[in-house]
Amino acid sequence: MIQHLRQWPLGLLAGLAVLAIPYSADPPAAWAAPRPASPLLLSGAATNDLYCALRRSRAPVSRYDSPEAALAAARTGGALLILADGYPAHPTRLPAGFYERAAAKRLRLYVEFPEVTPTGQAGPAQPTEWERLVVTTDRFGAELPRGRILALPDCRFLRVEPPREAETWVAVARVAGFDQAVYGLPPQAAPLLYRQPGSETLVATTRLSGMVSGRYAPQREWRELWSEILGWLRGAEQPISWEPSVRPAFGPTGRLPRGAELTALRRGVDWHHRSGLLLTPERARVVHPLLKQNQETLPRPASDTPGDGTLGILEGYASGIRHDGSQLQRLPLRADCQAETAMVLASAWSLDRDERSRKVARNLLDYLYQRSGMQGGVRGDPRHPAFGLIAWGSVSPLWEVANYGDDAARTLLATGLAASWLGADTWDPALLRGLLAHLRTTGRQGFRGDRINFPDLERRGWRAYYDAETVNLSPHFEAYLWACCLWGYRSTGDREFLERTRTGIRKTMDAYPSGWRWGDNLDRARMLLPLAWLVRVEDTAEHRRWLTRVAEDLVKQQQPSGALAERVNERGGGGHFQVPASNESYGTGETPLIQKNGDPVSDQLYTTGFALLGLHEAAAATGDARLRAAGDRLAGYLCRIQVRAPGHPYLDGAWFRGFDYGRWDFWASSGDVGWGPWCVEAGWGQAWTLSTFALRRQRTTLWDAIAERPLREHLAGVRKEMAENDGGPWRAPR
Repeated sequence: MIQHLRQWPLGLLAGLAVLAIPYSADPPAAWAAPRPASPLLLSGAATNDLYCALRRSRAPVSRYDSPEAALAAARTGGALLILADGYPAHPTRLPAGFYERAAAKRLRLYVEFPEVTPTGQAGPAQPTEWERLVVTTDRFGAELPRGRILALPDCRFLRVEPPREAETWVAVARVAGFDQAVYGLPPQAAPLLYRQPGSETLVATTRLSGMVSGRYAPQREWRELWSEILGWLRGAEQPISWEPSVRPAFGPTGRLPRGAELTALRRGVDWHHRSGLLLTPERARVVHPLLKQNQETLPRPASDTPGDGTLGILEGYASGIRHDGSQLQRLPLRADCQAETAMVLASAWSLDRDERSRKVARNLLDYLYQRSGMQGGVRGDPRHPAFGLIAWGSVSPLWEVANYGDDAARTLLATGLAASWLGADTWDPALLRGLLAHLRTTGRQGFRGDRINFPDLERRGWRAYYDAETVNLSPHFEAYLWACCLWGYRSTGDREFLERTRTGIRKTMDAYPSGWRWGDNLDRARMLLPLAWLVRVEDTAEHRRWLTRVAEDLVKQQQPSGALAERVNERGGGGHFQVPASNESYGTGETPLIQKNGDPVSDQLYTTGFALLGLHEAAAATGDARLRAAGDRLAGYLCRIQVRAPGHPYLDGAWFRGFDYGRWDFWASSGDVGWGPWCVEAGWGQAWTLSTFALRRQRTTLWDAIAERPLREHLAGVRKEMAENDGGPWRAPR
């Protein structure tokens, strides 16, 4: 016996074969005969996305301001759509007897977000958090198969109880998977689009017609869905197309315009000024109290007035898209984002003599090292074991307590490059303190570990970490600190920088690839930089073999478009990234953008920007033309997928974390709890993408650009400061 979707036993729902509720009711005989193609009548606003798309597609459509007027104008046997102008605040209100009158005219009817369904009152609107849409029928064909996942961001849907004989086309549920519900549909799934039995009525319990302004994804599947709905309504094929409000800058093929990298760089610089992330005094008065309560997201401010860097820059934009297509700001004031943004803006001064960017870059670095407290307070006290370290972030207690080595390493490298482009030595003592502080919290084997928390450091002292036998086979966390140490050795001549780094790199390469904790392209992308710089310091056959092996393994994953395919190790993840092993685990941790190897996604937050820098440095260190060509292809790909969003200037010129190079769309598995496919980070991968574009333009490398930092002249003074703490537990001075 056919049962309603939410009444199915769990055992029957395991697997994609159960993702449909078959339609068993026979239509009335009058409707069984072929119908002539009908024009479309709809009730909805003139600005409704569906109506605009139909006009763009030159479909036969007439619009009316109310359901009553549209129903009155409909001819017998016609097609009528009632759209949800009041979504999400108000369900669609229909006049009394509406469904009966539509049936009397034998209309094919589509109604969305209705207060009353053909069988009675709908329940209250419910929000979604991790739920996505899932196709539950075979009627759409190969382009939209059963089990296919779609995103309707910030969906609000009405709880309804359709008859058991209803044919459900789409459900809403929390499901794991890249674009297929790999573990089937859970029993908590609810119908989202269904065909009322015994009538020609389609009921959508949410608004499906906001696909442009609401940024529904992926584009291809949404076009298929609407083409099927419209074709069913009209009784004839009805193609439909629209221009996405957020899209990649270029298509996958065709020659890029001359100077595309420089254009992308300038657009990226402009994005930082337009992003709304540079704090103003007014915005800081709102943000700081929230950060102290550990709140991390907030809508954008009404004012578009940019800050000047004196109060820092926020982390970026959260991945979650709201019903109107906007995104929440992520509020943390991270150390790495301050320095990496300063680096990008300093490139604009170096290349274009952009005075505004120069001023903001300097202000950001002054904020980081002098005003934020991230290298101040006890971290600025030579008697404290944390002296010289850089906090993960400022203001928020959760962010102040942590000392992440990889974030600090990028902070130091970005500061060095920014200072070189600005022609300033203001921050060199802070740089050297940071280099030495991280060296003395690195163990004998050359590893520091993921993170050192402040209370542990006070309790144990820095020497406990320095003498430890820590082994952490994770280039994501260790590699850029090794690059910093190689820079420190080159700048100061202190061999301890080199010796501990060489030991750590050797152990890591001896375990490559199966022993690496993550074992994916993220790790390879990070490992390229220290391996390239190790060749610069000690150009041996072994060191070249290490670099060539990792680089070639990474380039094997490069696609014809230039994209680097994301991969997970054969154990199904590792490190922070765990592939969801069930529907229930989706959205509960940090996850990759893919469900399995072969899903066509690149990661601009964690991988591609660092790969671009690594390939650039590796090609320069080895002279390998193949690596240079791979870097060229990757640079072209990144130019193509830069965000173009005229209607969302705070996104225009940035990069989202995820990009599906198969669909050529911003799409991926969105189960990561903090940094899903549509997140934008003020630093990280996009900052290194833009800065590598600048290095390529200047025909230089990061290694050469930071070579002249006069760190050696500060060495004696900083070592004397650091000697004030002997490495034991912290004893506050009386």
